[in-house]
Amino acid sequence: MRFIVGITGGSCAIYGVALLKALEQLKIETHLVVSRMGEYVVEHECGIRLEELKSLAAYHHDNYDLAAPIASGSFKADGMIIVPCSMNTLGAIANGISNNLVTRAADVTIKEGRKLILLPRETPLSVIHLENMLKLARIGVKIMPAAPGFYHQPQTIGDLVHIMVGRMLDQMGIDHHLCKRWGED
Repeated sequence: MRFIVGITGGSCAIYGVALLKALEQLKIETHLVVSRMGEYVVEHECGIRLEELKSLAAYHHDNYDLAAPIASGSFKADGMIIVPCSMNTLGAIANGISNNLVTRAADVTIKEGRKLILLPRETPLSVIHLENMLKLARIGVKIMPAAPGFYHQPQTIGDLVHIMVGRMLDQMGIDHHLCKRWGED
């Protein structure tokens, strides 16, 4: 399997880092692209510099390289996850604006009929945010707000992160054992 992972400037960068680690452990090829603000938030929230983040992915592409392989529909990928997804990125995708590699790869993912998951983190949500999410949901994009459940009785922040990463992997059809499922002992 092969997935594109985008990290943009929304808070909750820990989910993007944890997703990359999970995909690496599952031996799934990842193509990482990070926005300038995504790089800033990962370092600010997680203490991880871009070089270390890049080491978690099989491949890294510069966000301004619109000639990168992931910018083309002929590049075969099983899907794309943008985690976290800023409202700026979500709005650009919803309106067909491909002004960087994250938004171009998402546009290609949509046009090729592949799975696209966006994990936005914003509160409160404006009507504009909600309308952009609805527009994308109507064409099959999965919108997964960064809102983990508590029925698992998480004990640590890591437990909460695993719940969300597990749900993303579920949506992509990837088998994992990151978290306890409802009804399991």
